[in-house]
Amino acid sequence: MQNGTPSRTALMAAAARAAHLVVDHQPHLFHDTVAAALLGTQAEELIGYHREFGEHPILSGTRTQVTVRSHYTEARLAASGHTQYVILGAGLDTFAYRAGDDIAVFEVDHPSTQRWKRVLLTDVGIATTGVEFVGVDFENDALDEQLATHGFDPARPALVSWLGVSMYLTAPAISATLAVLGRCAPGTELIMEYALPAHLRDERGAAYAEHALAATTDLSEPWHSFFAPEQLSAMLDTHGFAILEHRSQREAVPPAMWQRTDGLCPVDLCRLVRAKVRNR
Repeated sequence: MQNGTPSRTALMAAAARAAHLVVDHQPHLFHDTVAAALLGTQAEELIGYHREFGEHPILSGTRTQVTVRSHYTEARLAASGHTQYVILGAGLDTFAYRAGDDIAVFEVDHPSTQRWKRVLLTDVGIATTGVEFVGVDFENDALDEQLATHGFDPARPALVSWLGVSMYLTAPAISATLAVLGRCAPGTELIMEYALPAHLRDERGAAYAEHALAATTDLSEPWHSFFAPEQLSAMLDTHGFAILEHRSQREAVPPAMWQRTDGLCPVDLCRLVRAKVRNR
């Protein structure tokens, strides 16, 4: 949010998830069946950009990025058996409105973003029963205190997703959040998306970055943080995490999903790391 206005990057991500089911061919990388409804009156316009200009690197790259990371994270959540799911920087994530009631969902985001999202949900008649909206400014607020206030049990392992967020934060804010998460129950898993520095991007990643970084800066939502995998691993280790794996977009979904006839292809600009809180 900037000065109380809706996050354009959150809108772009939701529109890309919705457009994926309309513009791209099967096999679909991810099925977000709620995103289009959540966009309400903006859906036709936002999805329309993808219909008309879907082969453009920024649009096809965004569809690839948001669907791959969601596929990987929700598949891991389903396999993990965790009954608490914390979504850091939830934006317009729709998991809670597609899932059953056997998982406690904590959507963590800036209070202004959450007020905006709740209006969108109300406007289209989507119930929020069972979802905890945890208002946090990652640069200033105590995440652990806010989670506890909303019923999160730090004694029980959870899965925490942090997708499409770290690149917008400063390194001290990222470190502070990891310090809090590292004090969660052993066995708690974190899936975090991070941006690579320029020298580690592939050709497609460099081309996508040229467009994406300029676009987000124009939207007053610039990227601040970039990590080599070993740098992020060291930071996670410092805060009590054991590294389980780093995954590129190509590696994050089954190989058969890249046998495509549309414009989607893996881009090595952002990667995913999965880590687990160590036994103490």
